[in-house]
Amino acid sequence: MRRKKDSLMERLSPLIAGVGLSDKSRASRWPARLDLTQSATGLMLVLFMWGHMFFVSSILVSKDAMWTITKFFEGYFFFGKSYTWIVSIVVALVIALIVTHALLATRKFPINYRQFKAFRGHMRMMQHEDTTLWFWQVFTGFALFFLASVHLFVMLTRPDRIGPYESSDRVWSEHFWPLYILLLLAVELHGGIGLYRLAVKWGWFIGNDANRTRHRLKLLKWTITLFFLALGFATLAAYVKIGIDHQGRYGEPYVPSQSQSTSDAFDRVVRGRNA
Repeated sequence: MRRKKDSLMERLSPLIAGVGLSDKSRASRWPARLDLTQSATGLMLVLFMWGHMFFVSSILVSKDAMWTITKFFEGYFFFGKSYTWIVSIVVALVIALIVTHALLATRKFPINYRQFKAFRGHMRMMQHEDTTLWFWQVFTGFALFFLASVHLFVMLTRPDRIGPYESSDRVWSEHFWPLYILLLLAVELHGGIGLYRLAVKWGWFIGNDANRTRHRLKLLKWTITLFFLALGFATLAAYVKIGIDHQGRYGEPYVPSQSQSTSDAFDRVVRGRNA
C-alpha cells in the first residue's frame, strides 16, 4: 500500500511542479498583459484629466490667465503664432487612449441582462463596498462613452474655439452646460474609483495592515474626488457667468488686457494727431 502511494506521488509530482506540462496547456500571459495595458491607459487618462482641470480652472484666476494657458498649448509663445492643430493632435491622442482603455475594460462588463442580474444579486447579497464601487465605475464608464465623445469631437474639430470668451460662449450660448455637469460628475467619479482600484490591484502603498491601507486609500480617494468636483463646479460657474455677460457679443474672441491697453493707447495717439 505504501509502495502504491509512493508510486502515485512520483507520477503526480511533475504535474504539481508544473514540469511536463506542454506549452499549449500553460496559462496564457495575454490576460495579464491586457490588464496591465488597461491599468496604464487608465492611469494616463486620470493624470491627464487632473492636469486638464487645473488648466481650465485658470479662468478662476483671470481671463488673461486662461488666455495665456490656451495660447501656450497652441505654441504661440514658441513660434510667435498660434497653431490650433497642435490641440487637435493632443485631442486625437486622448481619444486613442480612451478607445483603447474602453475596449479593454469592456472585457469585464456584464454582456447581457442575465449576467447583470447575477452580478446585481451578488452585490446586494455581499454588501461589499469595493464591489459597489466597481458597479459605479462600470456605470460612469458607460456614461462617458456618450458624454465625453461630444466634448472631444468639438475640441478635435474646433480647437480655435477655446478661450475665455470662446469657451464661455460654448458653455452658455451653445447650451453645453448640462452636458458638462454630467461629464464632470461621471469623469471625476470614474477616475477616482479607478485610481483607488489600481492602487489596490497592484498593491501600491500596501503596508502591514491591508485593511487599514484600504480605508486610508478610500478616504484619500473621496477627498480627491470632492476636491476636483468642487473645483470643476466653481470653474463651470465662472464660464457660465462670463457666457451670460458675453451673450450679446457671441462669437467675439477674447483680446488680452495688455493688447487692449496697447490698442487703446494707439487709438488715443491717432485721435490726438487728427485733432
